[in-house]
Amino acid sequence: MITVFGTGTGAPLSPDPALSSAALVVGGRRHLDAAGALLAPGAERVVLGPLAPALDAVERYIENAKGQGVAVLASGDPGFFGIVRALAERFGSAALDVRPGVSSVATAFARVGLPWDDAAVVSAHGRDLRTAVNVCRAHPKTAVLTGPGAGPAELGAELAHRGADRVLVVASRLGDPAHEGLERVTPSEAAARDWGDAVSVVLCLDEKRVLAPVRTLAGPGRPPSRWALDEGEFEHRDSMITKFEVRALALARLGPRPGDLVWDIGAGSGSVAVECARFGAAAVAVEKTVDGVARIRDNAAAHGVDVRVVHGAAPTVLSDLSDPDAVFIGGGGRELTAIVTACARRTRRSVVVAVAAVDRVGAVRDALGAAGFVTDGVLLQSSRLAPLPGDVSRLAAANPVFLVWGVRPDTESATSATSLTSVTSVTSLNEGVVE
Repeated sequence: MITVFGTGTGAPLSPDPALSSAALVVGGRRHLDAAGALLAPGAERVVLGPLAPALDAVERYIENAKGQGVAVLASGDPGFFGIVRALAERFGSAALDVRPGVSSVATAFARVGLPWDDAAVVSAHGRDLRTAVNVCRAHPKTAVLTGPGAGPAELGAELAHRGADRVLVVASRLGDPAHEGLERVTPSEAAARDWGDAVSVVLCLDEKRVLAPVRTLAGPGRPPSRWALDEGEFEHRDSMITKFEVRALALARLGPRPGDLVWDIGAGSGSVAVECARFGAAAVAVEKTVDGVARIRDNAAAHGVDVRVVHGAAPTVLSDLSDPDAVFIGGGGRELTAIVTACARRTRRSVVVAVAAVDRVGAVRDALGAAGFVTDGVLLQSSRLAPLPGDVSRLAAANPVFLVWGVRPDTESATSATSLTSVTSVTSLNEGVVE
């Protein structure tokens, strides 16, 4: 049996037979030092640094120890982004006896007097910081587990650069009454500090929205119950909005999810950006008209999501934005090919383009192909039910729209097919000409 003790962020470890009888004890140096008086005098100690060598030591000991116990000391709750996962994968969950402590996340939220059943929790320890940044931008209440190169300064610098209106609560040495610290700072203030190595967790808060309504499912919120919302649920000008049939397929190809950053270029009403934000992605809407900018902000507020709105024309303004995971292009005019090329160069996963003019389809596809993307697309021709006198209906045809997309071949959603398929008939693209 491997007994895993979470040291928590409160009282120190108490005497325990599983700890005092363990012949092998694994933990960080400070945990081993703090538990020294509780360990058997002859117990072998392994300082937990890189994980793989420590797990190898545990395996060798189990094979040769003839049933003698192993104890593992870990910070906080070891089942929460902790060592329990690695131990269970290596030795099986039946071999573990886990004694959890209070996690740093729970303690930090308790210190600021906030519930955290509606918080997003993301680890930046040994991971790409951009995911944590995007989650912080998309959600009003996020806890970030930090690590070397991904601490409050780096997180603050990214949030300040992206114009996020957030407050950071930096919690250090939680559970140490003499040295515990809790500081509220702006992202810019966090970026200007050297925080050392004592940070336990960083809370990123939109203080206007930190208290969500009571619900039964923990976490930052369920996926939206509806998407491809009706055009009437957005403010728009003269029907200048991506129709819900087109938006439905665009969302399916964009695949917005928590941790992603999605650009909506030529956003108009911002309907695509808003819907991506409703799925938990960080969203940026690029719009060149002043009234469009105001309209996007109003739509985002009406749907309770945070969308960063950039006033300017693509591709010029794109250089100031962080690289996206996916891009939707709903406008562009004469600059469309240049915009597609710029977006394809920057995006990590996919670019989806709505094109009304058949003459531009080939150029869009060529631009995506030249960037190394696997391309595909559809011609959407839909007819909606419209009422007629006498309680009957007719079909009202909507304008056909081409939706062309490209996916990087090294991403999960890439396919080997390169075709253009209509929803009503098969149509082919050859050299940019629709036959």
